Amino acid sequence: MDYVNLGSTGLKVSRICLGTMTYGSTKWRKWVLEEEQSRPLIRQAIEAGINFFDTADMYSLGASEEILGRALKDFGPPRDRLVIGTKVFNAMGDDPNQRGLSRKHIFHAIDESLRRLGTDYVDLYQIHRFDPETPIEETLEALHDVVRAGKALYLGASSMWAWQFARMLHTAEAHGWTRFVTMQNHYNLLYREEEREMIPVCRAESIGVIPWSPLARGLLANRPEETLRSQTDDYAKRLYGAAAESDQKVIVRVSKLAAGHGVPPARIALAWLFHKPWITAPILGVSKPHQLGDALAALQIKLTSEEIAALEEPYIPHPIAGHE
Repeated sequence: MDYVNLGSTGLKVSRICLGTMTYGSTKWRKWVLEEEQSRPLIRQAIEAGINFFDTADMYSLGASEEILGRALKDFGPPRDRLVIGTKVFNAMGDDPNQRGLSRKHIFHAIDESLRRLGTDYVDLYQIHRFDPETPIEETLEALHDVVRAGKALYLGASSMWAWQFARMLHTAEAHGWTRFVTMQNHYNLLYREEEREMIPVCRAESIGVIPWSPLARGLLANRPEETLRSQTDDYAKRLYGAAAESDQKVIVRVSKLAAGHGVPPARIALAWLFHKPWITAPILGVSKPHQLGDALAALQIKLTSEEIAALEEPYIPHPIAGHE
């Protein structure tokens, strides 16, 4: 396993981050794996050298954090060798104060996440989305106080408009508050709109990019039997339904190049990401053992500039998706 700095920090993370939205309860989403099915996959990731794990309070309404916390305690190395990230923003109940980025919700949410994870701190605490209903000064000061209290070591953000992220970075710097060090955004061969503004902002500000949905909900793996999520999840349909015809041209290019290399398509799609200098670690959801194997193998694939250009050439502008 290769390890790199997380953005401009001194923290070393594996080139692959295990995303745990897949692990939790089928009562939340029918494509989610229950704990008994999830634990072997988390253990496989640990044994492969992955030290970076991403979850969120909203995943299975807390069950994902609980499953990850128990698995890391049972299978993982000591806490100082693990990098755990979780997120706050989405609704955790019916009360209006059980969501968003108010000081009240952030303070309650971090304590609940730590309880579920069974740890005293998280390495990376991320805002899951931008909250237009809360002043950014309130959010940023609350997050800074979470860091000062020792409950989080670093701060990160997730999908939003580039101008919103730039404004938050500027405001934190102006007040001397803890700055975001990562951006977890929607980015893959089927969705490259982030190259227009968000990624240039991240590169200029030395922000680590840790994209979600690196295989476009399995579409880039070109395995129809494994795309239950893309077939049954309304959110996935919103992400990839609007440009399905043009996306198919990209999928064909991936499959042809994969055949030429004698590897599964998923390895080519991930290798393309690993070749981008601004990518720190894609967040990979693993529901089957071979999927992690494909990701590990993708780290060793060398693509030529001509191959990269061939993969990118069919892409057309897409409707903005993933900010909601």
